[in-house]
Amino acid sequence: MYSYNLFRSTKPDGLVCAVPEERSVPSFVIEPNWQFGGRLESQEAPLGFDRKAAVEGVRFNGFYLFASFQKDRPGR
Repeated sequence: MYSYNLFRSTKPDGLVCAVPEERSVPSFVIEPNWQFGGRLESQEAPLGFDRKAAVEGVRFNGFYLFASFQKDRPGR
């Protein structure tokens, strides 16, 4: 199981890029369009995060991109 660094889109699209700590951050994750959103370990995941899909996404892409449905998202 991975520990992930989360990067949130600053746009109203709700996108989050989860990157395992031991992987490089994808080149498209740059300011001002993305901001660091914290660290995700084995505990509670954000609404919209699917652990099985994350494992597959990381396997093929090195990261997992998902839509977060949390209401407490900054900028809303």
